[in-house]
Amino acid sequence: MNIIQCTLCKKPFQSIGGKVCVNCLEKLDEDFRVVRDYIYENKRADVDTVAEETGVPKKHIQFLLKEGRLIIEDLSGGSLLSCEVCKKPISTGNMCDDCKTQLARTMDKSVGTTKNSVLPQQRKDQPPLRGTAKLKR
Repeated sequence: MNIIQCTLCKKPFQSIGGKVCVNCLEKLDEDFRVVRDYIYENKRADVDTVAEETGVPKKHIQFLLKEGRLIIEDLSGGSLLSCEVCKKPISTGNMCDDCKTQLARTMDKSVGTTKNSVLPQQRKDQPPLRGTAKLKR
């Protein structure tokens, strides 16, 4: 376990993989429900209006958008988020669809080349390696 700084409140906490402390995570879950319900009732609301009407900090809404838990189209012409690769405006997550597709293709190519390669210990004419291994102390 690592001690890291919470992305939202900046307090140190013991993390098992997340970037948000337990207190902020609980608050985010509450905020998510409030914002989600507001968006269902007011489908054309922009981020500023949602933050103002719900009392949820804009920082929390941005975090939920980056996580992909919310999608808000900003009708004012601006965008709250931009793709981390190409900087194109996006409405949720951290990458646009084009960059996600390109990343998936690159990963498929990478996996495809290593999938068919033969490890030095295992030749094609030998049966696959099986069993368990014990480490010496």
